Amino acid sequence: MDRYLDLFLNYLLVEKGAAANTVAAYSRDLNRYLLFLGEREPGDIRASDVTGFLAQLKGEGISPRSRARALSAMRMLHRFLLREGYCELNPTAIVEAPKGVRKLPAVLSGREVEALLNSTLDTGVQELRDKAMLELLYATGLRVSELVGLKLGEVNLSAGYLMTIGKGDKERLVPMGESACRATELYLQKARGELLKEKSSPLLFLSRLGGGMSRQAFWNIIKKRALQAGVRTSISPHTLRHSFATHLLENGADLRSVQIMLGHADLSSTQIYTHVTRERMKKLHAEFHPRG
Repeated sequence: MDRYLDLFLNYLLVEKGAAANTVAAYSRDLNRYLLFLGEREPGDIRASDVTGFLAQLKGEGISPRSRARALSAMRMLHRFLLREGYCELNPTAIVEAPKGVRKLPAVLSGREVEALLNSTLDTGVQELRDKAMLELLYATGLRVSELVGLKLGEVNLSAGYLMTIGKGDKERLVPMGESACRATELYLQKARGELLKEKSSPLLFLSRLGGGMSRQAFWNIIKKRALQAGVRTSISPHTLRHSFATHLLENGADLRSVQIMLGHADLSSTQIYTHVTRERMKKLHAEFHPRG
């Protein structure tokens, strides 16, 4: 099965345009799966093999979330094998995803967001850059990979929109908001040229060395700024994406609009945020209602 896995991973990377870290995650899950299957050929694999592997993961103490992720990788592999004619059935088609408690994403309060966005001074090259990145991330709900990959030509400050290419190479337009536009304009006027030095780059946000910024570098930035702001909630770049979606819904946005702005292919991916707002409403009711 190893050669089929190599073909599948190459298909993800080249034809589907999957991110390298996504392909690496699929590779890890599927290598364990192939080890379980042994020398089996694609046409010999049955649903009982799939459920047997999931049972083994459960016996090893693997969480329902991680088992569901592994099943997702297995489904994609077997759909690929079926489509390419390497087998005549998809053994994952009748296998149900592991049931488990779905962990709600961490969300910052409005006060925490304000503290984070005000954690940088409007002076200094890196401060102006960090301010613009944080404002833009919260204003648009971009994935961190989309943020660090933004190009100058993809941002239209006069119209207040940006264009980004998300998962599956799908383009989408997202409104930026006045505050994010102002912070980005200030960064462009006073900071980007100094970071660029004498180099050239199509990227909007640059590292202190004038090159592109990695996801890990921005992770470190947001951790640093959260510490300065006194934000106690565990935070990552994705926390601002969760907060963006939750705060929109809490203030009356419809689920379909939020789905489009987040770039979710399926509405069910966005529906998690309705649970977040329900939990928050329950908490507020319990805290402030006389009979809560």
